[in-house]
Amino acid sequence: MEIDVQQMIFEFIGGLGIFLFGLKYMADGLQRTAGDRLRELLDRFTSNPFMGVIAGTVVTILLQSSSTTTVLTVGLVNAGFMTFRQAIGVIMGANIGTTMTAFIIGIDIKAYGLPILAVGAFLLFFFKSKKVANFGQTIFGLGALFFGLEVMSGGVKPLRSLQAFQDLTVSMSDNPILGVIVGTLFTVIVQSSSATIGILQTLLGEGLVDLQAAIPVLFGDNIGTTITAVLASIGASVGAKRAAFAHVIFNVLGATVFLIFLVPFERYVNWLQTSMDLEPEMTIAFAHGSFNIANAVVQFPFIAVLAWIVIKLVPGKDSEIDHKPQHLDPIFIEQSPSLALDQAKEEVVRMGEYAYKGLEETSLYLNNKQQKHSELAMQIEDALNNLDRKITDYLVDLSQASLSDEESHKHSALMDSVRDLERIGDHFENIIELIDYKNSNKVNLTPQAIEDLNTMFDLTLMTVKQATRSLETMSREEALAVVQKENELDRMERSYRKKHIIRLNEGVCTGQAGIVFVDMISNLERIGDHAVNIAEEVLGEKESL
Repeated sequence: MEIDVQQMIFEFIGGLGIFLFGLKYMADGLQRTAGDRLRELLDRFTSNPFMGVIAGTVVTILLQSSSTTTVLTVGLVNAGFMTFRQAIGVIMGANIGTTMTAFIIGIDIKAYGLPILAVGAFLLFFFKSKKVANFGQTIFGLGALFFGLEVMSGGVKPLRSLQAFQDLTVSMSDNPILGVIVGTLFTVIVQSSSATIGILQTLLGEGLVDLQAAIPVLFGDNIGTTITAVLASIGASVGAKRAAFAHVIFNVLGATVFLIFLVPFERYVNWLQTSMDLEPEMTIAFAHGSFNIANAVVQFPFIAVLAWIVIKLVPGKDSEIDHKPQHLDPIFIEQSPSLALDQAKEEVVRMGEYAYKGLEETSLYLNNKQQKHSELAMQIEDALNNLDRKITDYLVDLSQASLSDEESHKHSALMDSVRDLERIGDHFENIIELIDYKNSNKVNLTPQAIEDLNTMFDLTLMTVKQATRSLETMSREEALAVVQKENELDRMERSYRKKHIIRLNEGVCTGQAGIVFVDMISNLERIGDHAVNIAEEVLGEKESL
């Protein structure tokens, strides 16, 4: 029988493409349905490594992608929401959770891929509700996954009569390390461990490889999947790099240990297959699940050792932006409301320091276009949002306690100041978006416009710094100086607008550049307004005492 090589290749790569699309589309649908809640779950339930493993497993089962979970974890570490040690547990859990995809593939419903696709498409196109559309997307992705496997299955069938392929499978049976390399390389190329497992299940189902050759490929697949986290950590914080490195070490160690005990593991998988009467696809699913669970159980007691090794290999200081409050102890709300107020004030001052730092990074980004400044500013904006929520919740709880008149004034001043500082973050985020627009659309500001912007930036930075200091020291002099600076910012904005209109009339600058410039100085002026609000809280409180 002559093999139509072109048809075989087209069916295989087309099927793989549909499979990967289905997997991604399904994961996106699931993430849209519960993305924020999953991030919250990771943030909240990772207090110790064991809870991290549970959280990582659950999130990966729901997202259907260990890569997404590890990238999310690297992002949380990078943003300061999670420590490196907490991340190790989550990564272990992600390895367990990802085995669920193999079990889904193991259910013999490949032939129903097209009807599942149709149901998904019906839900997507005939319902207005976002929830139904997200559910439809998930179903459509699942259908595409099964249909892709079916197409791929047709593509690989002729391989059994190809001598080179038979030689490769014999070599993989005789040399497990070759199987590991094949699994690693293929997973690195397609960036999806689930795809490698899916192909392996298809090959075993078609009788093209035996179990002895397939199991080492599973181990390699676990090594290859770490590439996604490694890529996500490039240019990220030290903590994020450590999380990615821990993922690599954990998976490579696991594959090495199981290669050493390959014969007993093969016997165990054979026993599972015969005792449970498993189909070839489900046998791979059970082998994959057993391997990842055993790997996590074996390495879990050594998390501290793993962390120590990685810290030695990736030296440096962890995330410089800590999103979590440092001073808000709920015990003081009951025992000493005045002390709780002082704690809240310290946290608000810390928020003010972050607002200053974020604005400073925005200014640097404007002048040198280096992405690291934009990323750090956006991290700080994230931190400001988180601190805003946490401090406000703390102050709301504190309002239930019995406060004196003086404490009530202080309480309301802090509530207002928190809101103003969070708004400063929103305004420098707006400026970053304007700089991004300017850079990507090659909009050139005139040297005069850049000079005016920098002058206004410097004054705004001084105003924010002084407003925070006035709140920290409750200094009337500092607060009055802020009011003066804000008046100067208002005058500056009016003057620079007029200068801009003159430049526009003379044809020195473009309309696009003008919009960017005017929006930037407008945002800086609004930051000044929020800084003066904080200063007025200080002045108002002084007058009310």
